[in-house]
Amino acid sequence: MTIAITNKEISFNSSPICEGRNTGSAESQISCLTNRVLKLTSHLKLHSKDYSSQRGLWKLLGKRKRLLIYLSEKNLSSYDRLIKNLGIRGLKRR
Repeated sequence: MTIAITNKEISFNSSPICEGRNTGSAESQISCLTNRVLKLTSHLKLHSKDYSSQRGLWKLLGKRKRLLIYLSEKNLSSYDRLIKNLGIRGLKRR
């Protein structure tokens, strides 16, 4: 169990968004979700019929989208910086 914790800490601390231990901020949560999405997409490239993982990926993408909407409404400059740093597409503007 300690291996999983250290891997999570290493991957989370390697994120450019994580400064200190502020794991509850929207920016750090989006960064963590993006790392998990990247891992799941690489898994699904190898195992294309793993429908349970597909459902998990869709749920993660939905959660990340809701957090991005929240961040874009509350702090647009932070949202733009986060999108640029993570290299993900922004939300559709209406």
